[in-house]
Amino acid sequence: MEHLDFIKNRRSIRKYKNQIVPDELIKDLLEEAFRASTMGNMQLYSVVQTRDDEMKRKIAPFHFNQPMITDASVVLTFCADFNRFSKWCRERQAEPGYDNFLSFINAFSDALLVVQNFCTLAEANGLGICYIGTTIYNPDPIIDLLRLPKLVMPVATITVGYPDEHPEQTDRLPVDYLIHKETYHDYSSEDLDVCYAYKESLPESQTYIAENHKQTLAQVFTDVRYKKSDNECMSDGLLETLRKQGFLK
Repeated sequence: MEHLDFIKNRRSIRKYKNQIVPDELIKDLLEEAFRASTMGNMQLYSVVQTRDDEMKRKIAPFHFNQPMITDASVVLTFCADFNRFSKWCRERQAEPGYDNFLSFINAFSDALLVVQNFCTLAEANGLGICYIGTTIYNPDPIIDLLRLPKLVMPVATITVGYPDEHPEQTDRLPVDYLIHKETYHDYSSEDLDVCYAYKESLPESQTYIAENHKQTLAQVFTDVRYKKSDNECMSDGLLETLRKQGFLK
């Protein structure tokens, strides 16, 4: 099926043409994306659109100065948002009870469903996108710059523009090892050997291992890219930000 070929052939785009993506196109794509499933039809999300070059330069350091931030035509910060709904409740003589972790998870899920819809729609319309995963690593300065009130939390950033590259696709694990029928079937050593064989055999994987002076690709992940100490430090910071934004007491 044509639409399945399109999705199978998708790739992240980090280089963009110096061409403006029309504001009306972004608005139309977001309106379509907002048809995503949502908790209780509450639409617990907001999107901050950044087009101004100076604002892009200001937000770039919070995403480790990845060049896509300043090169893209538009940067979209998707937020979990219980502020709007809570204010509406109070305006209608109803006392909201959404200053808690469960409410954050509901809003977080709502926002990510919209993100995926938007990304697929943008790519279907000839745009290139890149999912920037650093948003939840460094939320405090993003909150300050974008002036996010309590009960609003940035959860994902997407850069958008017209592609100026056609990179190789990144690998994916074999589908049979990601699908569990009826119940979860845990992985044996043999399963893991087969599941990760292709990823481990890739030339870039071997380069990562050599450059980082490791014995296995797994060690590159655990010792270099996503270290326990970093994860714990950022987890503490994320929890503190959730408290500041009113989602934890």
